Amino acid sequence: MNILTAAAIGYILGSIPFGYLIARFAGAGDIRRAGSGNIGATNVSRVLGFGAGIATLLLDGGKGALAVWLAGRLGHGAAGPIIFAGLAAVVGHMYPAWLGFRGGRGVATAIGAFLVIGWMAVLADLALWLVAMLIWRYASLSSILWAAALPLAMYWLYAPGLHPPLEVSLGTVIVALLVIWRHRENLRRLVGGEEPRFTLHR
Repeated sequence: MNILTAAAIGYILGSIPFGYLIARFAGAGDIRRAGSGNIGATNVSRVLGFGAGIATLLLDGGKGALAVWLAGRLGHGAAGPIIFAGLAAVVGHMYPAWLGFRGGRGVATAIGAFLVIGWMAVLADLALWLVAMLIWRYASLSSILWAAALPLAMYWLYAPGLHPPLEVSLGTVIVALLVIWRHRENLRRLVGGEEPRFTLHR
């Protein structure tokens, strides 16, 4: 498998808008017109409740994991196709063609993709996300911190005694920057004290 095929598979899988579809099937209409306007798990939880949010989280993470797993299987474990599939899945979630390129922030999809690439790094990084969430209760801030720490976590915890290939390191940095960029409005609201704290109440 070459990297273009891997990227195409990743984008197609990543662009499946599970949060949007779940809201439609639940009779809530276009999730982009409710709450924060995001199609991700956090907004789905706010609008439809915890169960729908968890389903969105798992499905969004699953599509990232599936993209990377397929690239690994078809590409015989080559680093290039794997990281391009993961990167394209995240881009697909952020900019899905089916929704006019208006998608989510990409955090859950990135988590799923990098769990396959380097699960120890992702779990360690998720501990940072959880601590930040418990202290401040800002899903956006926790996600930004998770993204910022991901390249370092992947470098040190990619595999026991091993650092990742250069392609993986560069791809991880790009994904982290994309996730932070997609949170730029949240950053503005955080600085201005206008960002809502996460709650499970609708």
